[in-house]
Amino acid sequence: METTTIDPAFRTINPSSGELLARYPFMSAGQVEEALAAARDAQREWRRIPPSERARIVGEVAREFRARDGHLAEIVTMEMGKPMSKSLAEVEKCAAGCEYYSRHGAGFLCDRVVETEAWRSYVTFQPLGLLLAIMPWNFPLWQVVRAAVPALIAGNGVLLKHAPTVPGCALELARLFGPAAGLPEGLFTNLFIDLDTTGDLIRDARVQGVTLTGSTRAGRHVAALAGAQIKTCVLELGGSDPYIVLEDADLPRAVEACVTGRLINGGQSCIAAKRFIVHEAVADEFTEAVVARMAGVRVGDPMAAMTDVGPLAREDLRDHLAGQVERSIAAGAVCRLGGEVPKVPGWYYPCTVLTGVGPGMPAYDEEMFGPVACIIRAGSEEEAVRIANDTAYGLGAAVFTEDLERGERIARDGIEAGTCFVNDFVKSDPRLPFGGVKESGFGRELGDFGVREFVNVKTVRVER
Repeated sequence: METTTIDPAFRTINPSSGELLARYPFMSAGQVEEALAAARDAQREWRRIPPSERARIVGEVAREFRARDGHLAEIVTMEMGKPMSKSLAEVEKCAAGCEYYSRHGAGFLCDRVVETEAWRSYVTFQPLGLLLAIMPWNFPLWQVVRAAVPALIAGNGVLLKHAPTVPGCALELARLFGPAAGLPEGLFTNLFIDLDTTGDLIRDARVQGVTLTGSTRAGRHVAALAGAQIKTCVLELGGSDPYIVLEDADLPRAVEACVTGRLINGGQSCIAAKRFIVHEAVADEFTEAVVARMAGVRVGDPMAAMTDVGPLAREDLRDHLAGQVERSIAAGAVCRLGGEVPKVPGWYYPCTVLTGVGPGMPAYDEEMFGPVACIIRAGSEEEAVRIANDTAYGLGAAVFTEDLERGERIARDGIEAGTCFVNDFVKSDPRLPFGGVKESGFGRELGDFGVREFVNVKTVRVER
């Protein structure tokens, strides 16, 4: 739960220029109370609607996303710097996620009969009530959708506390999940509130669950508050995802996947590839190919059609990343590409490649949130797996090898992570559960697991 300004408001600042575009004052205590009361009433109405009908209504939200895709994408790009093509892709992913749950969500909530000595025994899934969703700026639409849609399908209401830098996205989401799509007024409510008020909401008895996507520091704070109130909590936190490239990997394929994975959202993603752990037999060839591929990436105006990577979302994030690179170089890393802040307006950072990365360097020990590839050499499969797990995080990971059984073995039993792909970069998928272990958090979003995170798993047993 981080803030970038002491100004008592949410602000939209264009990352490509630093220009202040809009300011949205915080809500008063009275406005928050009114919104909370309305949300509670709307949720009581919503939970009485059958899951199949709730699912159908969520399908209407998908149509709303597609009908306004260009407008939504422009807001995303203006507020956090994602290239327009990537913003449009995020809107489409939101629509597809809504459609997936529209088709399958009700089935995930069906009663489950259990054979016992009783006349009838079963498990039923019932909503908890209101969920507070504390969401980040990096995927300002999709992160909200993947948390809110399963909760809504389950019959809950959603209070959105979005990142202070994407207020326009927050307002659009509140419109999308509103009466135009068939949801009760106030069921999905956007709140422009400060951190103290956010804490008050976590403690409020009307809020029965909390979901956060953000930093590990924020996760610790939210988990402590939620735990003190004995409330369900899901945390999707930071990551330092390892990508293991073994000596038998298809190198062109591995290079393309690794660079693509590293540059997801300009590197500003919890599941972006962070550390390339490469077998020494192919490390030199892999490194040269990565440097060449990264050098060809087009960094520039996110509104331009040909741009691959835009600016970082905030000036402090850009400066922090630059400091991590400088400290890593000072500790012995070698900069093969980039590494210097350009003298241009906006919060740009070049595609950068660091080699010779090892323990004690930020590039090895910390999450690097930007377009910086960190290459680490390993002498064996065993050493590669040890390095992959030598991190406080455990969100995503990938393994590249032509031996699929070998890759699956490492992915299944070797790497400590919530998600591990073989021969591809990690990405979220509505059909598959998503989340982490260790300091990357706990709980799961998406798939059937995501629907059942914020429900009362109730046992019913009926004796004759």
